[in-house]
Amino acid sequence: MSHKQGVRYELAPAPEQTILMGSHAGLSRLVENFCLETVQKKWAQRKAEETYGVTGDDLTKVPWSAPALEREWRAAHAERFPWFAEGKMSSRVRKEACRVRAAGFSNYLKSNKGERKGACVGFPTWRKRKHGSRFRYDADRAKPLDARTVRLPAIGKVSAREDMSWLTSRMATGQARILGATVREQAGRWWISFQIEVDREEINKRHQVADDALTCGIDLGLKTFAVIRNSDGSREAVHAPKPLEAAQRALKRANRKLARCAEDSKNRAKAKQRVGRLHLRVADRRRDFLHKTTTRLTRTKSAIAVETLNVAGMVTNRRLARAVSDAGFAEFARQLDYKADWYGCRIWKADRWFPSSKMCGDCGRVNQGLVLADRTWVCPDCGVLHDRDDNAAGNLLAAMLADTAA
Repeated sequence: MSHKQGVRYELAPAPEQTILMGSHAGLSRLVENFCLETVQKKWAQRKAEETYGVTGDDLTKVPWSAPALEREWRAAHAERFPWFAEGKMSSRVRKEACRVRAAGFSNYLKSNKGERKGACVGFPTWRKRKHGSRFRYDADRAKPLDARTVRLPAIGKVSAREDMSWLTSRMATGQARILGATVREQAGRWWISFQIEVDREEINKRHQVADDALTCGIDLGLKTFAVIRNSDGSREAVHAPKPLEAAQRALKRANRKLARCAEDSKNRAKAKQRVGRLHLRVADRRRDFLHKTTTRLTRTKSAIAVETLNVAGMVTNRRLARAVSDAGFAEFARQLDYKADWYGCRIWKADRWFPSSKMCGDCGRVNQGLVLADRTWVCPDCGVLHDRDDNAAGNLLAAMLADTAA
């Protein structure tokens, strides 16, 4: 059975290749902004025509789709951007930029009509240089030639800092194929992310969780990232590295130095790259911790009970926003979902209003007076002393077992 997933590798481009990759990132940004400008102008023209009484086919057509946006670019670039043809830039980057914009317009229109699930999507905004350098290739235009080399159209053969044999070996046997590739720059380093369709049957079977493996309930928190109560009565506490909190001192100093540098100076560019490297390290440490934790859980537990957290609502609390974002609760839940599907683990999610922390695990009484500062509490009915997090994990496990039995 094939699965869609992404794999990322760091590139080691030569200086001239770095310049070309930066030019293609600029081209992608330019085309996206051109598409946005075109849609805004034609939409405004159409609205004006409607006020004049123009109807039907006489109204200006708005190019919402990718093919329509590509036609607009082809008609305009010879006069407005003649350097595109002269510079031998990859046409695939331009094509993908139009598709990205078209997808953004589609999401906005569907969300506006109530046809799209999830949070409301706003109208696409301008892409700026500070938003990061990236560009895309469609299909397998960009692909690895061997374990250490990637071919990028209009750029050439680029060396990779990481071994890609996991991907190249599966491509050689037909177990994997590339659907697209995104090249991105972060803190002066370049990465390529391949979107692939891969047959994971052999991999998943090798790491399949045993049918008689333990089940568990997991309570997520800020002081202790996860408290795990297993079905055999054992308990485990998982502590997060809190990378953003650990990097606060270095980030303050780096940002202070950046603020003191003159605009457009070389020292400012160096200071900005220093800040970027610190943020990249924070993100890498968080990602490494979440992947290792979710992989271990889904490979060793037959079923996992978790709570449904309103993370978007939690970050609106200015006193907790940084800590909640540093923990990565939403990413933890996302990784649990798809890895459980890979390894045969079952994820049971409690209702958002399930009183896991407030309910006594012995008698079932709900303590409505419990507040966030109460880390331990005594049940008024049965007198049992509860640790808030351990009690919540036990209640989640019990609710999952009761639901399964029913």
